[in-house]
Parts: sequence; C-alpha cells; structure tokens
Amino acid sequence: MSLHHDHTEPSPKAPLIALAAVAGLSLALASSVSFGLVGRDAVPELSRTAAGTQMASSRSLHFRDASDGGVEVFDASTGAQITTVAPGTGGFIRSTMRGLAHVRQREGLDAETPFELILWDDGGLTLTDPATGETRELGAFGRDNRAAFAALLDGEAA
Repeated sequence: MSLHHDHTEPSPKAPLIALAAVAGLSLALASSVSFGLVGRDAVPELSRTAAGTQMASSRSLHFRDASDGGVEVFDASTGAQITTVAPGTGGFIRSTMRGLAHVRQREGLDAETPFELILWDDGGLTLTDPATGETRELGAFGRDNRAAFAALLDGEAA
C-alpha cells in the first residue's frame, strides 16, 4: 500500500468558482449597505405620501447629554425641555440617538439640525435626521420601544 499522493490530479474547479462567487456577492452586499446604497431612505416623507399616507402630526426635537448622564429632550421650535431620560433608563431612546449622532459625527455634521419625529395617519412612527437622511421606522422595534418615542411626540414641556 502506497501512502504517496499524486498532486498532478486536477482539482474540481466548480466548487471553487461557486465559493468565490458567494464570497464576492457577500462583499458587494456588505459594501452597498456600508456606503448607504441600500437600506437608507433619504426622504421618507415623499415615499409615504406617494403611497397615500399623510403626516398626522410631527415634532422637531433636540437631544442633549446631561451632566448626570441623563439625556435631555427639547422641543426644537420652542426651546422648551420636554423631558429628561434618567441615567440607566430609556435604553431604546439612548441607543437610537447614539446611532444617529454617530452618523452625524462621522459625516462631520453638527447637532444644530433638529430630528423630526413624525406620526403618520396609518399609525407609523418615524424618526428622521434631516441632516443625514437617516430614518428609523420606530414601530419595527416593538410596541414598548415605539411608545417611548410616541411619548415625546405627545408630551408637553416639563
């Protein structure tokens, strides 16, 4: 019995080509998401209104880190403080705003442009950053998380 392996036998090319194609497709999809070509709705209002959905109400909001670790929320049109998200609470609001702020920082934008919280007549609730075009469909994250932002839309100044 010989343990010698002959390396002159041709290797099967079809599986290698298929593997390379899958890897290339994965890289292409990952790049398109990273560069904002997929998954970014720059003007959600237009796409909703084109579908027959109308804005029911909206509020422009500013978010600011408080010295105690909380997050202060202000009505951008009046400057009045709506609420403070206490330290250690409001995880969904914190993570959503942190993500949107990161996009602004990455693109070299300041925090002066307010965010737009919009309730649609079909019950949809979106948070849009007009500075970057980023939009979050808040209902997609569950009822409790949607309610956290809906309270900001309905809430009176503190």
